[in-house]
Amino acid sequence: MQILLIAGIGFAIVAVLFALQNNVPVTVSVFAWSFSGSLALVLLLALGLGALIAGLVTSPAMIGSQWTGKRLKRQVASLEEQNRDLQRRLAELDAQLESLLAAQALAPGALIDTTKS
Repeated sequence: MQILLIAGIGFAIVAVLFALQNNVPVTVSVFAWSFSGSLALVLLLALGLGALIAGLVTSPAMIGSQWTGKRLKRQVASLEEQNRDLQRRLAELDAQLESLLAAQALAPGALIDTTKS
């Protein structure tokens, strides 16, 4: 975070130095619209407009990836809950099997053939 702040301050200093050195008046004409201002102002305005357009173009992709990430996190949480439920059920079935085997061991004449399915 501090590096980003230092980079922003450095960029601002460079922009101010650029504006002080390039104060030549220029005229920008687009179709019927005309704008006059200093060279630095026109270039910084173009830079800002380009950054705004780039942000608007990339925002749908970023929003989509955030939605996908949230959906995948919910899916992982659901699968983890299912896994816990299945492990709990497996532990219950193992306990039942052990109790059945223990009951079989106590009844000497009752043999259960576990090889048949």
